[in-house]
Amino acid sequence: MFTGIITAIGQIKSAQAKGDGLHLLVEVPEGYLDDVALGDSIAIQGACMTATQLTKNSFSLDISRESLNKTVGLDKVGAVNLEKALRLNDRLGGHLVSGHVDGVGKVSHFSQVANDAYGSWLLRIEAPKELGQYLAYKGSIVVNGVSLTVNQVEDTVNSCIININIIPHTLENTTLGNLKPGDAVNLEVDLIARYVARMLETQGK
Repeated sequence: MFTGIITAIGQIKSAQAKGDGLHLLVEVPEGYLDDVALGDSIAIQGACMTATQLTKNSFSLDISRESLNKTVGLDKVGAVNLEKALRLNDRLGGHLVSGHVDGVGKVSHFSQVANDAYGSWLLRIEAPKELGQYLAYKGSIVVNGVSLTVNQVEDTVNSCIININIIPHTLENTTLGNLKPGDAVNLEVDLIARYVARMLETQGK
């Protein structure tokens, strides 16, 4: 489990073919792996992966074709959001996150909010229509591993459009500041919303 609070920005340094998947080498800030052991889980861009090799400032992992098909941003060199797995004595600063990507959305708008005293930015994402039942005003969503609050929801014929306000601190400490319209993003819906939807679906059966 994770919280959606990014603990470092890493760099995928190489992505080499391995079977039908990839073998990734991820470079991290100094000291980041001091409390990580082989086999530990680390979320990369919101996707839970297993560390299979460790050095002082890097770790390696194998990613399957199934995971590559259901995520974005894990198949090429570049900056990635990282979060180590939640420990039972950690603060839950974001919300409960499984690290299993539910779908890929598309950024339709991303700009600084005019006359906003906090310098916040408006991020608008077109989420897959099937995720709409899990998205609600003031509910939680994970975007590329970052726990965020939904400020507006609009259901359309082909998608569910959500608005999110992002503060400068989040932009400075995650890869979200690199987003631009047209970019694809990993999305994970709220765990509790998923269970509530399932209970309502089976009610009366």
